[in-house]
Amino acid sequence: MSLSITLALLWMLAANIRAMFPSKDYLWRFAYGMIAIGVPILIYLWWEHGIWLALVFFFAGAWMMRWPVLYTWRWIKARIGR
Repeated sequence: MSLSITLALLWMLAANIRAMFPSKDYLWRFAYGMIAIGVPILIYLWWEHGIWLALVFFFAGAWMMRWPVLYTWRWIKARIGR
């Protein structure tokens, strides 16, 4: 298994383990940190294995971090709708 896939799987494992524990800020600070770590891992995965595997991991990560994705989508829609 390549380093990029290993890093992506470790990222997913860390996100799932952290999501099991409650937080006062509803995990927003953790989500920001995971997104900041996940983007370079995703780029590295794309560089090593191509777009399709990177898209699979992107959609899996977006599924786990669905609230930041949903709020970003709403923000974009509000900006375009004006």
